[in-house]
Amino acid sequence: MQQSTRIAVAGATGRAGRHVVDILESRGYDVVPISRSNGVDLITGEGLDEAVTGVDTVIDAATGPSPDQQAATEFFTTSTRNLQQAGERAGVRRLVVVSIIGIDAFAGGYNAAKVAQEQAALAGPIPARIVRAAQFHEFVEELMRWGTEGDVSYVWAMRTQLVSARTVAEALVDLATAPDPEFDAAETTEIAGPREERLVEAARLLAARRGEGLRVEETSDPSDPDSERYANGAALPGPDATLAGPTFEEWLDAAVPVGRT
Repeated sequence: MQQSTRIAVAGATGRAGRHVVDILESRGYDVVPISRSNGVDLITGEGLDEAVTGVDTVIDAATGPSPDQQAATEFFTTSTRNLQQAGERAGVRRLVVVSIIGIDAFAGGYNAAKVAQEQAALAGPIPARIVRAAQFHEFVEELMRWGTEGDVSYVWAMRTQLVSARTVAEALVDLATAPDPEFDAAETTEIAGPREERLVEAARLLAARRGEGLRVEETSDPSDPDSERYANGAALPGPDATLAGPTFEEWLDAAVPVGRT
């Protein structure tokens, strides 16, 4: 595919989306940021037709506002349908969607909502490709915050292969701008970090880096089948996944100042 003049990025201000915008601009593409702060609403459709006018490719890195399955499913299916319909009217040729590794192994919640999003994207009129990513390095802090009670943070028992948001953004851009044979090769690909890690160990490294005195403990819910799946490696990449650095420790050294409060 020839370098397109315009690529739209949904979720342009988000954890991965802001990196997608930066990488595209550094490679000389004309980027259209899609976010509410830029006057475009994926749910109501406000500003969407104007945003995708003249756009060749859309990269969807938007995230749902809630971990609740029903709310997240409504967000993802509505936003994806709106992107597909507006994109078809505008002559968009490609849609690339970021998703999560292993989601079809889980029973519900946000993972089920992402499955519904993938299905909606692949069923639409614009050819869509899915990039399933492992949990982001940046997500560790959020998980710790969710589980903090006093001076203890309880994090899920999870085997994962943490990856940086910028590494995922690079994969999204590479696929979105690839020649047609590469884009058409597979509907779904995976990207993960270079090695398997336990979430609790990553969280402890982050807590130590911050110097906050927060104790990190691993927790699980035996009554929740998804809890067992996380602990047993359902979130790990498959054998054909692309593995790319930095490691979590390397990312910490570059991104998180020592002793920050």
